[in-house]
Order: sequence, then structure tokens, then C-alpha cells
Amino acid sequence: MKFKRSAAIAAAALLALTACSDNGKSAGSAPKENAAAAAADKLQTKFVTIATGGASGPYNILATSLAEAYTKEFGVNSKTQTTGASVENINLINQKKAEMAFVMSDVLSDAVNGQNSFKEKIGSVSQIAALYPNYVQIVASAKSGIKTLEDLRGKRVAVGAQNSGVEVNARNLINGFGMTYDDLKIDYLGYAEAADALKAGKIDAAFLTSGLPNSSLMELQQGFDLQLVSIPADKIREIAKDKPYFVAMNIPKGTYGNAEDIPTAAIRNALVVSSELSEDDVYKLTKSFFANLGVLQTAHQAAKEIDPATAKEGFVAPMHLGAKKYFDEAK
Repeated sequence: MKFKRSAAIAAAALLALTACSDNGKSAGSAPKENAAAAAADKLQTKFVTIATGGASGPYNILATSLAEAYTKEFGVNSKTQTTGASVENINLINQKKAEMAFVMSDVLSDAVNGQNSFKEKIGSVSQIAALYPNYVQIVASAKSGIKTLEDLRGKRVAVGAQNSGVEVNARNLINGFGMTYDDLKIDYLGYAEAADALKAGKIDAAFLTSGLPNSSLMELQQGFDLQLVSIPADKIREIAKDKPYFVAMNIPKGTYGNAEDIPTAAIRNALVVSSELSEDDVYKLTKSFFANLGVLQTAHQAAKEIDPATAKEGFVAPMHLGAKKYFDEAK
């Protein structure tokens, strides 16, 4: 009996030892490992506010889906902020009121070089990806007789919200045709407001620069005799000698019921973050962005033109080290 009792004790001791040992790891290590894994999925920042643009524009639509993904994946307070777009977005990051933003490359170039809307160089913004092209979509009514950008002289034209990326490239293109705002009657209107003003006959034409299609133009197309205004490719190449972010592209036929392709200018969009975010946080945010590309493409078809293979090309601002880590890893 004494022997059986000793054997039972020894067996229990051996079982306890086995439970507490797995290649030198204690049973208590599993919760610690789980905690470490959970910590690895967290961000150091508690907030990821994404500055966008007009409520109906692709920036806002894409950012809404992205913010939802960040909240779900990292447990952070991620939300969008509707703004006047690119210039305001960069200023919000510079003022530490946003952590991330969608902007146009021409405005970003101005910011890092301290030009036009920026009185000094902005060093607090880093780029993490080059995105889809924004097409300059100049629209008028078919009965207006406005067919080319030169026809805008003397007309009342909406050029986007003041200091938006739309307004910046509208001004650059108008200047490239030898005109200034003094040669036109200018209204500062966002996408939806410009579409409403066109429909009401309050303006003659409007710039709505965005990815394709623009939802405000899709709505305007219903019951409005819409005319897309062309910009010849040779003229764009001439302007691009001083403004290299402009490229010649076509609005494909059928986009807004147009019977043929419409030549116009395009500018690539950029995804930027605060330079103060840590390398690890930006690495995770960048990786998650590309992992959720399918979700973004479902949200808005403009995202279908985001190519992970070329997303690190054509940067106009310094690449954040976190994004560099992602692209180096993705090779």
C-alpha cells in the first residue's frame, strides 16, 4: 500500500512537472505569449483621424472604409474628417489635428517646397503611397458652346473649394493657357455645390477633379445635358515642363454618357501621414491599407487604379520609414 501511495505521488509530481514544462516554457507562458501577440497588433497612437475632402468625393468614401478597417484591426479611434481637401488636409496634419490624409500630388509638392498656398516648407508630412490618378473633369452644359479650356475666358466658373487640390490644379491649368482668374468669373464651390449651380444655371462651367467616376457628376448627368471640356494632350505636355505632376490621360467614353474619349490632365493622388508617427505604427497602417485594397475597391472604383507594384513610384514628398519598411518587405 505504501509503495502504491509513493507511486501515485511520483506520478502526480511527474504530471505537474510536464504541465509546467514544454521545452523549457512554463504553462503560464501561453497567456504571456497571447498578450505579446495582442500588443503586437496594437498601435502606439490612440487616434487615426483621416482628413479627406467633400462628403461625396472619392477621398471621403475611401477613407470611411479605411477608418473602419483600422478601428476593427487595431482597436484605435479612427474616423474621417470632411474638409476642403488637399491644402487644408496638409495644414491639419501640420497642426497635429489629423494623423493621415488623402491629398493631390501637386499640392503636396507645393507643401514640401514651400510654394503657392504654403509660405514655408512643411516638414511634418511624409508620404506612404502614390495612389490612383485624379482626372481634371471640366464640365459645362452642351448648349453653352464651351468645348475647350480656352473657351472659359469670360465665363463664370467654379474652381473647387478655396485652397483645395481642385482649385490649385484649376489655377495652374488656367495659367498654363495664358489666363488668370482675372480673365474669368470665379466661384469657389465643392463638388456637390458646383453640380447644383450648373443645374440651376448659376455658373457656366466647373472643375471637379477626382477619380472616376465622380458621384456628383453621375447625379448631374441625370436630367442635365452635360458637356465634358477637353484639354489637348500636347498642351498638357507643355504645361508639364514646369508642373511635372500633370500627365495627359483620357476620360474613357461612356463614363458620363460621353460618346468618345475626352482628353484631359491627370494628377496622381497621395496618401500621407504625420512624420511624427512611429516607424512601427506607419508600417502597420501601410500594410493594412494594402491588405484592405479589395475593400476599398468595392467602396469606390477609383481604388481599382491603385497598383501595389507602382505605389512607391512618383513620390513628391519624403517616404516615411514605416512605409519603406513595408515596401522593402513586399519586394
